[in-house]
Amino acid sequence: MSISAAQVKELRDLTGAGMMDCKAALNETNGDMEAAVDWLRKKGISKADKKAGRTAAEGLIGVDSGVREAAIVEVNSETDFVARNAAFQEIVANVAKVALAYGTTEAVAAAKYPGSDKSVTDTIKDAVGTIGENMGFRRSAKLTVPHGVVATYVHNAVADGLGKLGVLVAIETTGNEHAANAFARQVAMHVAATSPMALTAEEVDPAAVEREKAIFADQARQTGKPEAIIEKMVEGRLRKFYEEVVLLKQAFVLNPDITVEKALKDAEKEIGAPAKITAYLRFALGEGIEKETTDFAAEVAAAVKK
Repeated sequence: MSISAAQVKELRDLTGAGMMDCKAALNETNGDMEAAVDWLRKKGISKADKKAGRTAAEGLIGVDSGVREAAIVEVNSETDFVARNAAFQEIVANVAKVALAYGTTEAVAAAKYPGSDKSVTDTIKDAVGTIGENMGFRRSAKLTVPHGVVATYVHNAVADGLGKLGVLVAIETTGNEHAANAFARQVAMHVAATSPMALTAEEVDPAAVEREKAIFADQARQTGKPEAIIEKMVEGRLRKFYEEVVLLKQAFVLNPDITVEKALKDAEKEIGAPAKITAYLRFALGEGIEKETTDFAAEVAAAVKK
């Protein structure tokens, strides 16, 4: 039978499911609205879409690695309780495997989930109905080197390669890969602890540099010193700024008496060849997501007034 746009809209209003899902449900049930609602519920589609508006800022960071490559992903859930669910952890681990093959967020989202004909996005959407709260694949990235290593580190891991914070560090070298990986992992632990802004001074966001310079200049002018002196003061403060936010310039967490750059030169003795940190990635769970805050007392007061 022919399904009208009005019927599709009515079913969407009832369930919150997508237009195409509503049309499919009505086709499957010959236009029976009640049966279509049940069809969507059985598929988990209605339940998933109703939950889709809720903030998912918990979840897990997952990492996976191969030969001279590694990938990192973030999959979100609403609660930490679900993040400790074995089924959710399996999803994150599998998405990390997909990321190792496809890399970018867009490519991973569209790629087939392991052992399924469905995409990563659709598989996670299906799991919403099963696990019972909103979830979503947020991002992924990958690092590779032509020769050398890409080390991984997961802070406070809840399972192998899964945790709340993950780091990848790439080192290019023709030397001993075991030694290079051991040092790269130390650098990854350092990155987890310090959250550097950039690998080198040249890579720091120019807007951030200008903002710091303006603040330093205003502070220096309050001393009443001449502009020539103020300029030198700003230069000195800017060097200190780079030491705080640039990975290679930072004091190495495992030996604060030397910089990461110096630690790398020292590590070359064990590696047996020149080595260069070419890139790093740091994913902290939920960073940049605005979490909903609930005023429980206000909710109770509002309910009493009704």
